[in-house]
Amino acid sequence: MPPQHNPYAQPSPYAPAQPGYYGTPGMPGGPGAPGAARGSGGVGRAVLWAVVGAAVASALWGGGVLLLGKDSGAKADLRGYTVRNDLCSSADLTAFSGTYAGGSTPTAYTTKGRTLDEMECSEGMKISATSDLSDAYVDIEVDLHKKTDPAGEFDDQWLGYRQHKPASTVVPVSGYGDEAFLVTASGSDEVTLAVRDGWVTYSMTWNSFSYEDSAPSSSDATAWVKSSTRATLAKLKS
Repeated sequence: MPPQHNPYAQPSPYAPAQPGYYGTPGMPGGPGAPGAARGSGGVGRAVLWAVVGAAVASALWGGGVLLLGKDSGAKADLRGYTVRNDLCSSADLTAFSGTYAGGSTPTAYTTKGRTLDEMECSEGMKISATSDLSDAYVDIEVDLHKKTDPAGEFDDQWLGYRQHKPASTVVPVSGYGDEAFLVTASGSDEVTLAVRDGWVTYSMTWNSFSYEDSAPSSSDATAWVKSSTRATLAKLKS
């Protein structure tokens, strides 16, 4: 006989939870909730993407794709060049001696790092040996790239001078390393020869401060810079 309904009965405090309570069907985040993916919630998706991201990152690191602070493994192609503590002592500036009678005390520095060694030399040139002021400066910079091949940036670095205002003239030059550019500034008071030889980059700049009619021309300076660059690069390999 079916149980009779008692209108005066009170609900039992031990009644089972109703559907939709704490992740059960019908409640937000629970199975079957409106707008929720079946079998997954916000926390589930976050955990899933964290696992996938960790797996992808691990695979990329293992394959050497993510190189953040990691060496590429390629051996530096330094072509026999070695770092010098005093670049000025290895610089050959005899090509300038026919015009400049003397020079100021040269300034040199060298820095050595894990990925890059840098050398620089700067020397003033005087047309008259008795003059107190330099009529021009010659600056040389040599960088030995020990972890990164500079070939990908070398062209943009020097061809970019064409976009300067006022623009400089940039001409490719053969016979120096893998590639070289001759950069002549507007006004012809500055000439630079930039060379890349393997993973070594080099530049020599002549900058004139003389405004006399007898001041050397940029064509003269170009010949000196080319000759001096060839001699200096040879000495840096010896």
